[in-house]
Amino acid sequence: MIMRRPIIAILTDFGTSDHYVASMKGVVLGVCPDATVVDISHDVAPHDVLAGALLIESCWRDFPPGTVVLGVVDPGVGSSRRALAAEGGGLRFVGPDNGLFSLVWRDTPDLRVVEVADCRRARADSGRTFEGRDRFAPAAARLANGVALETLGPPVEQTIRLSLPTARIGRLRMDGEIIAIDRFGNLVTNLGGDQIGRWAGTAGVRVSLGRRRIGEVVGTYADVAPGAACAIIGSTGRLEIAVREGNAERLLRVRRGGRVAVERVGRRRTQGR
Repeated sequence: MIMRRPIIAILTDFGTSDHYVASMKGVVLGVCPDATVVDISHDVAPHDVLAGALLIESCWRDFPPGTVVLGVVDPGVGSSRRALAAEGGGLRFVGPDNGLFSLVWRDTPDLRVVEVADCRRARADSGRTFEGRDRFAPAAARLANGVALETLGPPVEQTIRLSLPTARIGRLRMDGEIIAIDRFGNLVTNLGGDQIGRWAGTAGVRVSLGRRRIGEVVGTYADVAPGAACAIIGSTGRLEIAVREGNAERLLRVRRGGRVAVERVGRRRTQGR
């Protein structure tokens, strides 16, 4: 599983204006000097565990086997919540037991999880508020060095799981909601493209956002005019509402939690007809 140059991919809600990310990387490289450190994102909204979980879910399959994903979005820092390390799907993971990895782990049948018990790197002048540096970073670096998962602590059977909003599915209508908004203002929903396809069958579908009709699902942004709103299956496989060369969040004045509906309408269009 371990590569010639191990990769540690980091996600946090720390931003880049303070020392936090640099401190974590310094610890990582002190323990595993050969590591290639990749930034997933440090722009997660503070304490927004669901947003962090969605970002990890969106990209973890794109990393080569042996990558260590280090995630720190941790409102419970310093509390009794556990620190976890895990292995599954060809990757390893380190972070808090608050659901941050749960969208990945729910589909990982070979998953093994342990509680991180012996990787604290407490400094004499430090408190208990920076476990990203003092606990998670050294654990991730040790895994990148090739240590066995079981050396970090005892096995864990149950972990905290996040629950995405559940779609309401009827015969002619499917109701979902916006669960994320990316930096382009695209509105990401909890409705999967495959899910919609299985439900609609040979029927066409029409998407609405609240009382506003968006229209049929298009294949690419270029299928609509500049400035027009469209429904599209995005890179994460979920239904999104976007504005070509614009910002759907600002144009449509919608926030996370906004309601989205998909309705069956006649038969699906086919090319050449």
